[in-house]
Amino acid sequence: MTNILSLPEAAALVQDAQTIALGGMTVYRRPMAFVRELLRRQPRPSDLTLLCFTASLESDLLVGAGCVRTVRSVYFGLESFGLAPMFTAAAQNGSLHVMEETEASLAMGIRAGMSGVGFMPSRAWIGTDLPKLRPDVKTVTDPYSGEELMAFPAIHCDVAILHGLEGDSRGNVKINNNVGVDIELVYLAKTVIVTVERLVDRVERSLESTLIPAPGATYIVHAPNGAWPTSCYPDYPVAGGEFLRYTDACNAGRFDDYLTAFIEG
Repeated sequence: MTNILSLPEAAALVQDAQTIALGGMTVYRRPMAFVRELLRRQPRPSDLTLLCFTASLESDLLVGAGCVRTVRSVYFGLESFGLAPMFTAAAQNGSLHVMEETEASLAMGIRAGMSGVGFMPSRAWIGTDLPKLRPDVKTVTDPYSGEELMAFPAIHCDVAILHGLEGDSRGNVKINNNVGVDIELVYLAKTVIVTVERLVDRVERSLESTLIPAPGATYIVHAPNGAWPTSCYPDYPVAGGEFLRYTDACNAGRFDDYLTAFIEG
């Protein structure tokens, strides 16, 4: 059986210097309620490595609050609402370590971590200058063809936090079909926390959704509207006005004011 936790109990599981992965995709189905609870902690977690296939508002809040040391993501922004202001500022002033990633490097690293091997070979990055930015990515010779390949090191994750539509006590979770890499994160992370819109007796399969089968979640948290202001289809859309309020506050130098209101909200 999967443990049902409160948001404060779940947020307490994240420790300093861990690698945490935030599920969802761009401005869709991000674990916003969990991030709010994480930011309510005193002291807040620090020196985190943030692992996101794409990073958005939830990640920008953590960066702005000083919780993040390293970012590993293919994209960090607010989609049609522009740049992620706190990430952009931190990356430009050098206060944040941005680990150069592409879709291929993250996919290969996650695949290696899931497979329990030290690296995953690929033709990606061959003939580019990307290896100069990532000296940890080495080359390997294919023992069958003699071809030189990139050897992307395994990525490891301490805690993955996802948001879903429904969850049950067995650990089944229903998410919508905009899955991103949530399925892979379930198998990669040592601990999987899923906040859900609804707790149900048993999650049922449907064509309109994706089922993460038990024991997909280590812990489940009941968090209605837990992705807001990002969307959680079909329950609610993106709250564009809130994204604009956030970018306006940051551009006016009032991130701390927004953060205080977000935490209290």
